[in-house]
Amino acid sequence: MRVRLGTDRVTGRPRGFAFAQFTDAARAADAIRRFDAFELRGRRLRVNDADDKPPPRAPRPLSVVNAAPPPESFDLEGFGGGDGRPFKRSGGSRRGLRARKRSLR
Repeated sequence: MRVRLGTDRVTGRPRGFAFAQFTDAARAADAIRRFDAFELRGRRLRVNDADDKPPPRAPRPLSVVNAAPPPESFDLEGFGGGDGRPFKRSGGSRRGLRARKRSLR
């Protein structure tokens, strides 16, 4: 029998469930019968048959028929300063903007 405890990735602490693999179906059925609704340290266990993990899906094929050709160059006229430079953000964070809006009330 193999048992794998579910653990939190950040803290490493147990998450409260486990997966057990049995060598034969009769032993698995016996464990389910004996331990389902069993009380351990004040908590009721829930033991059942787990569904097998579905196989991973195949990646989607790329559609070449309707794909647009990549642009040769970008026209940046009208964006930013008009000379191709990117926008300059002015005014700080969203938190500051919300505070300013509240002060205008």
